[in-house]
Amino acid sequence: MTILSINNLSMSYKKQKVLDNINLTINSPGIWALVGPNGTGKTTFLNTVTNLIPATSGKVTLVGKPNTDTSVFKEVAFLQDNTVLFDYLNGYDHLKYICEVQKINKNRIQEVAKYVGMEKYLKKTVGNYSLGMKQHLLLAMTIINKPKLLLLDEPLNGLDPTSAILMRKILLELADQGTTIILSSHNLSEIDRVTKQILFLKDGQIIEEDMNQHETTYYHFIVSDLVRAVKLLTAENYQIGQTEHGFKVVLGSHLLQHLFDLLKKEKIDILDVQKEIVGSEKRYEEIFEV
Repeated sequence: MTILSINNLSMSYKKQKVLDNINLTINSPGIWALVGPNGTGKTTFLNTVTNLIPATSGKVTLVGKPNTDTSVFKEVAFLQDNTVLFDYLNGYDHLKYICEVQKINKNRIQEVAKYVGMEKYLKKTVGNYSLGMKQHLLLAMTIINKPKLLLLDEPLNGLDPTSAILMRKILLELADQGTTIILSSHNLSEIDRVTKQILFLKDGQIIEEDMNQHETTYYHFIVSDLVRAVKLLTAENYQIGQTEHGFKVVLGSHLLQHLFDLLKKEKIDILDVQKEIVGSEKRYEEIFEV
């Protein structure tokens, strides 16, 4: 079954075309990142796909049904921003309402609250939630019905490092369990951690990219003798670039151990080494001409 099918989708505000004849098909589970600068239409795209904003033209099917069929939301979920929350209700109330509407067993509330790490404040009034706590509640609301398709608008906003790690773990687990996920985010480093499949939104068009074709791996070194190390490795045809405190190198056809051995032979001590994978950020700069 096709999870998501978008055919000739366009959306205009007055005379401004935000989405321009978009076509996209996703047939398998996994994570796709929706990426673009502010104002390019990422939220409009998600709202139109889910028919919260009717399209100007085109067709969208979600899990095999037209997006105009409200029954799709028994198998589809959309995490919006926290303006959809009610400050005077608690977290339990929000989840209970979804269970009642979709006829989900209420035992699922405790299960999902534990899964996203919000058990301690489940009964706390949402008006007293921090931004990160609201993100946890929004995530719980979107996965309580075990969706086949999950759409997330900036799910990493307001998360501290611990919560961001938990969110990443949950998204990867859901994808492994068969959920198809589309998430919009400005956090390119987090995107690189969860997916190589990116949908760049530019000038109303989707540019679908596989980051495996654009990634470069750098190793950053701090050594006891920078000048000798750079001279030595350059002579061995390594691609070297100097950094603030040392140098970075692209291995190419070389082995990392060979580099270690060269430095050791010349009695150059390695004080620190870090691995960096550059993927989505580099491609972002190319596409949006940053």
